[in-house]
Amino acid sequence: MSSTFIEDVKYASVISIAFGFSFFRNILVDRPNDQSSRWSSESNYPPQYLILKLERPAIVQSITFGKYEKTHVCNLKKFKVFGGMNEENMTDLLSSGLKNDYNKETFTLKHKIDEQMFPCRFIKIVPLLSWGPSFNFSIWYVELNGIDDPDVVQPCLNWYSKYREQEAIRLCLKHFRQHNYTEAFESLQKKTKIALEHPMLTDLHDKLVLKGDFDACEELIEKAVNDGLFNQYISQQEYKPRWGQIIPKSTKGDGEDSRPGMRGGHQMVIDVQTETVYLFGGWDGTQDLADFWAYSVKENQWTCISRDTEKESGPSARSCHKMCIDIQRRQIYTLGRYLDSSVRNSKSLKSDFYRYDIDTNTWMLLSEDTAADGGPKLVFDHQMCMDSEKHMIYTFGGRILTCNGSVDDSRASEPQFSGLFAFDCQCQTWKLLREDSCNAGPEDIQSRIGHCMLFHSKNRCLYVFGGQRSKTYLNDFFSYDVDSDHVDIISDGTKKDSGMVPMTGFTQRATIDPELNEIHVLSGLSKDKEKREENVRNSFWIYDIVRNSWSCVYKNDQAAKENPGKSLQEEEPCPRFAHQLVYDELHKVHYLFGGNPGKSCSPKMRLDDFWSLKLCRPSKEYLLRHCKYLIRKHRFEEKAQTDPLSALKYLQNDLYVTVDHSDPEETKEEPLALFRRLVGSPREKLIV
Repeated sequence: MSSTFIEDVKYASVISIAFGFSFFRNILVDRPNDQSSRWSSESNYPPQYLILKLERPAIVQSITFGKYEKTHVCNLKKFKVFGGMNEENMTDLLSSGLKNDYNKETFTLKHKIDEQMFPCRFIKIVPLLSWGPSFNFSIWYVELNGIDDPDVVQPCLNWYSKYREQEAIRLCLKHFRQHNYTEAFESLQKKTKIALEHPMLTDLHDKLVLKGDFDACEELIEKAVNDGLFNQYISQQEYKPRWGQIIPKSTKGDGEDSRPGMRGGHQMVIDVQTETVYLFGGWDGTQDLADFWAYSVKENQWTCISRDTEKESGPSARSCHKMCIDIQRRQIYTLGRYLDSSVRNSKSLKSDFYRYDIDTNTWMLLSEDTAADGGPKLVFDHQMCMDSEKHMIYTFGGRILTCNGSVDDSRASEPQFSGLFAFDCQCQTWKLLREDSCNAGPEDIQSRIGHCMLFHSKNRCLYVFGGQRSKTYLNDFFSYDVDSDHVDIISDGTKKDSGMVPMTGFTQRATIDPELNEIHVLSGLSKDKEKREENVRNSFWIYDIVRNSWSCVYKNDQAAKENPGKSLQEEEPCPRFAHQLVYDELHKVHYLFGGNPGKSCSPKMRLDDFWSLKLCRPSKEYLLRHCKYLIRKHRFEEKAQTDPLSALKYLQNDLYVTVDHSDPEETKEEPLALFRRLVGSPREKLIV
């Protein structure tokens, strides 16, 4: 719906369990400097609520809360919002909380069912927790926004009424069938012409429940799998990670030189078309490196492209730089690096910018100093993404390196961070899109280091989250539309979500799958020594872009519990920082190399291990087998009650072959034990 329809939605009256009427009239007016201009609950015990009655039905898309000009113990730390056409039947629209500050906060409300907007006449606000645990609840000001144009709302109201009627009829149909009220079920379905479920489920119910035709049930499940009816279910299942250590082939006579050595702060990119991983530079604990490698997944072998790229007109040895790859044109770009303070001077602080052509195996210096060309100054720990379609590069954040003892810049003693830049690869020109900003404006972004930035090639947005600014760890999450130049705050990072988001303060490596609309995040060690703990482990997170939700796929201390016979190092990579992670979105495989394990006893130690990670969901074949297992198990249980001998043979011949012997739930009972549980101790003649 066009945003031109969005406007203030007026509410005519307020119903409350609280003090007198005059108190809850206060929320109609925004007076942040008046401490008495608020609604207050009678106590902090439920039920406490506020119901807003709209002047007419409206599509309520957002709610805004005003606050007192100072922090206040009565502000709502947790609350819920419900909505509906009447007070008795409301839908859950929002569960959230307010920050304890003086800024207004706006929240998007659920206003669609199956992509269809639905109207509300009543909005119910239910406080759950105040910032002062023993204090009552206060609401200072409430503003509703949405659509109340009758020409828009009335069709939605008609649809919603029909939707509720259909759902009520389907519940009746379900009740009638469960209780075997066949005549009532058939009569209601014939009269309303409303289907209870997918025709396949109706067919399955007929064959399994009414006829007991188990063979026909198996055939029906096979057809459903082949027709793709399980695909949506599979897409909603949790991933299970499968790490595998890669042991590359060695070239004869080269020994350890046939693969990259130990390092951290290196960079990797992957060409998904040729399944080739490129690795450049890094720090081995003593010095920066300038070697350049390619790993062929198909051949399982590293190839050294160059031992020293500087000798081949390429970049000098470096670490904490960034690379990105243009797969269409088969070119790799690299920008930035870290320099020790002892070697910084006006010449060394120039930000060089290189491009490598894969087909010709040649480097080209695009710029001796990007700052002089309108681009970023020399930075490290920044992020860089490639937009192959428009032939653009985006770089954001990173700490700007400066000379020691500089007096011409009053901010020289404080860390400086780089903004958001775009580089037009065809015109070879830079453009500053956003300066570093500490303001909280809707289009402002705060620069940082150690963050994650990813480009979604389909919706053409950059996704940025995490990172560090000075000693502050950031947990915000926003997207930037590269075509419309618009910033969208996904999460400001201030609300606690009970551990259901990646923790701040730990090194994060992220990848994106535009086809699946997923962002993957591997969280490891912290760079700060005081934050490293013995119980810190890797964790892997998935962000669903469409559903706007995080899920933790695993934490590796759990993996150790599941496989106590193997050490952690045999199962998966140890926690680390300064490592690199790339993702092959075509073949759905991650690759991880090297890093710093953060051993206080060996501060110069770096890693050279190489790992692959596959995120696996149940396959169609697995689901087909499991469904057959359930059908045959039920068939066996019926047989066991009437013909124990036939049941035992069926158990050994038909049911046994469908058991997944790696699944503890399916293998916890041996066939004979399952038989005994159902029919008691078998007679001697039944033991085979």
